[in-house]
Amino acid sequence: MQKNNTAAVVIPARYESTRYPGKPLVKLLGKPMIIWVAELSAKAVGQESVYIATDDDRIKEAVESEGYNVVMTGPALTGTDRLAEAAESIDADIIINVQGDEPLVNPEDIKKVINAKLQSPDTIINGFSYLNESEDPHNVNIPKVITTEDNNLVYMSRLAVPGFKESKNAPSSYKKQVCIYAFSKPELEQYRNFGRKSALESCEDIEILRFLEFGTQIKMVETRPGSYAVDAPEDVAIVENELSKLLGQ
Repeated sequence: MQKNNTAAVVIPARYESTRYPGKPLVKLLGKPMIIWVAELSAKAVGQESVYIATDDDRIKEAVESEGYNVVMTGPALTGTDRLAEAAESIDADIIINVQGDEPLVNPEDIKKVINAKLQSPDTIINGFSYLNESEDPHNVNIPKVITTEDNNLVYMSRLAVPGFKESKNAPSSYKKQVCIYAFSKPELEQYRNFGRKSALESCEDIEILRFLEFGTQIKMVETRPGSYAVDAPEDVAIVENELSKLLGQ
């Protein structure tokens, strides 16, 4: 399982999702979602540098049948904790976390996040884009992002943030998290060694907030708009429609 790559993509995948059990293996246009994500990740780093981190044999069998690497992990507090465990057995300087429910992830955005990490090795990198007109900032399934004007993360919330006192001061647009991250192994080790969810992380159910406890700088990198995650069964039709457009069907 040791490979000499500068960057490896690791896709955490668990079967027993609270909101949507079996989500990684849900079929999108006849193909398991986790395979869509793996194939797109492979376009960025090569198939040999894509790993699926899971504790479920059903997911293991599905991805191995398509020729992808699997790292079996124990039960994990979060996907980032699972990523940290898997990273211990992967020889790569940069560990890229691509979420398994992002079947529309853009390979060029993965490359962009990798390049940002290479330029700022002591900074965690995370993607963001702006909500489009069909996305509701009050949707709690969409983490909204507050940054400084030079895109350093201030906070992330499931509420519609930033807030405003008067309507004339309302933001003209909202930023949302895009689940592509770049970490070093020491950053992931520190995260896992914390041993529990932080208070803010638990309240918001947003994993990256744990890093704020360490005072770690997080740079948000803008990615292309149009990424849709599958958070619930009702998202499947939306994502299949977008995939059909991409495939020209």
